[in-house]
Amino acid sequence: MTPWVVLLGSAVLEAVWATALGASDGLARPGPAAVFAVALVASMVGLAVSSRSIPIGTAYAVWTGTGAALTVGWAMLIGAEPTSLTKLCLMAGIIGAVLGLQLAGRSGRRGR
Repeated sequence: MTPWVVLLGSAVLEAVWATALGASDGLARPGPAAVFAVALVASMVGLAVSSRSIPIGTAYAVWTGTGAALTVGWAMLIGAEPTSLTKLCLMAGIIGAVLGLQLAGRSGRRGR
């Protein structure tokens, strides 16, 4: 698996743990709390593994940006958060920045 696939999978897990954290009522509900814990660890492992090949600044920006956009998108989809054109445009900006970082990583030198 490529480091970028691992990183994006890890970002999806970030959205899972963030959503589960919200559903856990401050970790008081065992089911969502368990999902939170498992997804959190798996997400961090994916970030760590991908950062072996992707500079950590880029990896972290992609991880947080993608995870945040997915978390907000899911919340809007299920009606937990209001949808607006402004939010959708800003989410598109986040996704555009993530794609730009990925493309820049391909053409630039890898630095540590």
